[in-house]
Amino acid sequence: MSLGPQPIPESAWFKSSYSGGNATECLEAAVTPSSVLVRDSKLAKSPVVVVRAEAWRCLVNGLPKEGPLLR
Repeated sequence: MSLGPQPIPESAWFKSSYSGGNATECLEAAVTPSSVLVRDSKLAKSPVVVVRAEAWRCLVNGLPKEGPLLR
């Protein structure tokens, strides 16, 4: 078993359900046991933002439960 970073299969990535009203501006995410990976959907081979699972939970829990996120 390799100790280095493991590639994430393309099938693990899913698109954001909110794209700000412009279908060309989307994020994709992939969930691993210890983190959430985020990338630009138009640039699949570009760098990925890695967020620890606990930090992601804090972010999501801090979002409003209803209504638009941005005005």
